[in-house]
Amino acid sequence: MKRDNPLRAQDLTNTQPISLDVLAEKYLKAGENSQEDLFRRVAQALASVEKEELRAEWEQKFLANMHAGAIGAGRIMSAAGTDIQATLINCFVQPVGDCIQGEDDEGYPGIYEALREAAETMRRGGGVGYDFSRIRPKGAYVKGTASMASGPCSYINVFDQSCSTVESAGSRRGAQMGVLRIDHPDVMDFIVAKRTPGRWNNFNVSVGVTDAFMQAVQDDQPWDLVHRAKPGQKLLDGGAYQRDDGLWVYQTVAATDMWDTIMRSAYDFAEPGILFLDHINQDNNLRYVEGIAATNPCGEQPLPSYGCCDLGPIVLTRFVRNPFGFGGVPSFDFEAFEASVATQVRALDNVLDLTFWPLEQQRAEAHAKRRIGVGFTGMGNTLAMLCLRYDREDGRVMAARIAERMRDAAYTASVALAEEKGAFPKFDAKGYLGKGTFASRLPEHLKQLIRDKGIRNSHLLSIAPTGTVSLAFADNASNGIEPPFSWTYRRKKREADGSTSEYAVEDHAWRLFRELGGNVDELPDYFVNALAMTAGEHIAMMEAVQPYVDTSISKTVNVPADYPYDDFKNLYQQAWKAHLKGMATYRPNNILGSVLDTGSAATDAAQKVEAPAPVDPMRTVIESRPKGGLSAVADKIEYWTQEGHQTLYIVVSFLPIPTADEEGVIERAIEFFMPVGQSGESQQWITSTMRILSLAARGGFLERALKDMRKVAWDRGPVRLGTYQKADGTHVPMWHDSEVAAIAFAIQNILSQRAKAVAASAASAAPVAAAPAAPELAGMPSGVMAGKKCPECGAHAMIRKDGCDYCTSCGHLGSCG
Repeated sequence: MKRDNPLRAQDLTNTQPISLDVLAEKYLKAGENSQEDLFRRVAQALASVEKEELRAEWEQKFLANMHAGAIGAGRIMSAAGTDIQATLINCFVQPVGDCIQGEDDEGYPGIYEALREAAETMRRGGGVGYDFSRIRPKGAYVKGTASMASGPCSYINVFDQSCSTVESAGSRRGAQMGVLRIDHPDVMDFIVAKRTPGRWNNFNVSVGVTDAFMQAVQDDQPWDLVHRAKPGQKLLDGGAYQRDDGLWVYQTVAATDMWDTIMRSAYDFAEPGILFLDHINQDNNLRYVEGIAATNPCGEQPLPSYGCCDLGPIVLTRFVRNPFGFGGVPSFDFEAFEASVATQVRALDNVLDLTFWPLEQQRAEAHAKRRIGVGFTGMGNTLAMLCLRYDREDGRVMAARIAERMRDAAYTASVALAEEKGAFPKFDAKGYLGKGTFASRLPEHLKQLIRDKGIRNSHLLSIAPTGTVSLAFADNASNGIEPPFSWTYRRKKREADGSTSEYAVEDHAWRLFRELGGNVDELPDYFVNALAMTAGEHIAMMEAVQPYVDTSISKTVNVPADYPYDDFKNLYQQAWKAHLKGMATYRPNNILGSVLDTGSAATDAAQKVEAPAPVDPMRTVIESRPKGGLSAVADKIEYWTQEGHQTLYIVVSFLPIPTADEEGVIERAIEFFMPVGQSGESQQWITSTMRILSLAARGGFLERALKDMRKVAWDRGPVRLGTYQKADGTHVPMWHDSEVAAIAFAIQNILSQRAKAVAASAASAAPVAAAPAAPELAGMPSGVMAGKKCPECGAHAMIRKDGCDYCTSCGHLGSCG
């Protein structure tokens, strides 16, 4: 039956409780009572950077486009138009150089300068990705201090703890991505790092893989682990040598052995992910002015140093007419969609001029290239509403058509914007359209327009996870490019008074089908969820859409617990051959969690999850300082420099923790403090050092950090502190290479004396009772996957989905969206 006014999804559904909840909790600001209030705030802010005479016109156009389904990513919807100095940009990539402070010889910021920049970025609301490959390997020679390097993994510990400590704008913990190249000598340690419980909890990690390595795996060839930093003598004695290209070969291994280690970690621990670096750089429109070595935390944006993700998804379900065939033949309104895409390009381009930038380098990078990321959400629901299966060829063909039309509309709009406002400053038509770039595959008429008129934005498209944005603004439509995870679930929510409320949460397409008269007890076969399709079918959707996306796609390939390991390894080979830019998988298992129930709503008997192997209590990660008072010691330190006598006071706080055998307690230093002001240069670095040392203590590598501090040299001469005993029994003054080294020595003495005092006290007292064991995992409702403990509902059901932490029990989302 034909209709003059086709049925549309947004005309038929009332708002469900989860959308109201998330809208209020995450996005509404003081004085706002509805989505309309929020939309008006954001539209006015986006229009404020237009010429004054055009602002009212564009405010109305941006407002209408949001109602049509074109929304901003989480940071835009939360902070645009407020007086909070928070960035509207969701994510960045920050460089890390091969030195401690200042800049390395190629201009990259030193490790602790990079840490400061990252902390500032996260404090302002942005997630951060890093390539740690420049940091010299463990055992490399450090000329400045005549010592050996500790390697990138030791410093990733520091970045991880910094993320735990820094609360970002909007009370959202920052997300991070750590990348190490496949040829870095420490890559094996990097690959297995997250097998240790509690390590790098604030990081997603990925290995940067090259085509040469993938070919070496296929051909079963040896693989060199190399770095430009010279190895220490021990490594040289063990066979390390310098190649003709100037790089030092630390070790040569079998490529297949390395690949198996990566695959085993991904199979059992869901990490590391894989980034195909050559695919990323070959496809890059700006490869003539930049190289890319890392991505943002969820992987959809490969970015250069200081690059950013300026994202805005469009809700695809809003453009389906006559969904499921009710009222007429189902169709997708491509003309309305293209118009929405065009307006979204201008809105996101305006964000670059509106946002607060945490760092000047980020502003300069963004304004030179004007990257934006128009995307979509609700692809899984949209295909069902068009009566197409996500896991079949006709579904993939439609998804590719939508992506292609989005591409052409976005690039056309950016050319028009360049005519009005100018091309991005780094634009060069020859390089931009050079053989092999994404832009070189555009339709010929578009390429000619770019040659003639330039283009406003270097990149325009990105398929990101949409998280709470989909919940708040899209009636819980399927996330990003993903198929739905489940049709309904029970959301458990902790209230302010400590009580728990519970209500049903429904997938958008599922409840729309019910409201239109469909029987949800007998769903048509085009209702297919993520767990009902094969891994190969997940990859096939990425393969269909990626050719039309100039950056990348954030998507998780779900595989069942019993998926054969050899087949699992082949998935990554398949992704490489399909010219994808990256790959992440999730397989539930007895380490990460498994499918507990896929049948009725009744709960099964309790399921047990294997306990992790015991770990050293002095090296486990402590996420943050416990509230309340801690026992502490204060010590006066007196030392002498060329400027004379110096005095400092150090306060060390200790946390009592159970011993490994849980038959007693030991004290662990977790916080360091010096009661000094901030007026002098020396006092600033002392305060900074104490904060970083506290992070190291809570990260479980205090001993190593103090040893590293002992190696720091100073150009103002040695420092005298303490004495040492000679063979004849006499005591002579002890000299240190710097104030930093002297303070580290003093702290080591404090810890040693405290340990002796506690041991003496324990010898004359009864053992303290060990802490109670953690409860066993209880049974969970239908369709729930076991995983980490959810901070919202407490269920052990937190898995990695679409690059985000997601609770399969209550639907709580981590830092995404």
